[in-house]
Amino acid sequence: MTGADAPMPTPPGRRPRRGAPPRRRLTADLIVTTALGVLDAEGLDAVSMRRVAQELDTGPASLYAHVSGKDELVELMLDRVAGEVELPERPDPARWQEQLKEIAHAGRRVWTAHRDIARAHLGLIPTGAGLLRIADAQLGAMRAGGVPPRIAALAVDALGMLVSSSAIEETAYQARVGEGDVQEHFAQRIGEVREYFGKLPPDRFPNIIAMADELTSGTGEERFAFGLDVLVRGIASHAIPPGTD
Repeated sequence: MTGADAPMPTPPGRRPRRGAPPRRRLTADLIVTTALGVLDAEGLDAVSMRRVAQELDTGPASLYAHVSGKDELVELMLDRVAGEVELPERPDPARWQEQLKEIAHAGRRVWTAHRDIARAHLGLIPTGAGLLRIADAQLGAMRAGGVPPRIAALAVDALGMLVSSSAIEETAYQARVGEGDVQEHFAQRIGEVREYFGKLPPDRFPNIIAMADELTSGTGEERFAFGLDVLVRGIASHAIPPGTD
């Protein structure tokens, strides 16, 4: 390069100027990745088109060329997270109930690992590949176990609601505790509730008083496992053994 276009050297006593870092090419994947970073750091309520645009050092209008709005962005985030759920390689007729439980536990672990993303799952009809692969694996396990199609279709909804509501409850409790020890705080809170139950009027709440220890025992994971077991047993009661009309 010569003439007027040739770059000038750095004058004595000055530091060389650094050019502005090149902007990353904006894509839907990059927008979703950035939004998930906001979610994991601050929760779902902090996610907005404006906030994601700020993180990407651009204006909100540039995001709309790739994502139609916050609703679609949240669905894309949820679907990306759903892709992290580990699924069985194939349905096993001998273990179909265990496979349903394994999928549910894996989903709960992933949901709770991403703050309150499970809130976006309730009331959502899945259409993305990440969520559909979970539903398809659940349906495959139930079909292998002889569960009628109508029952399997209803069961997918029930399983999703159980997983999401349990994850929402756990992450909501974690948010209230903040940076403190969740287990220690939970144990202290349960002790306070147990003591409170013991002071209730016995003529009005005789069963709660009698079962105060049972009502305040068990972790969130244990309670989820119990509810899941009850649900899967109910699904299994509709299964038709092979060879049965």
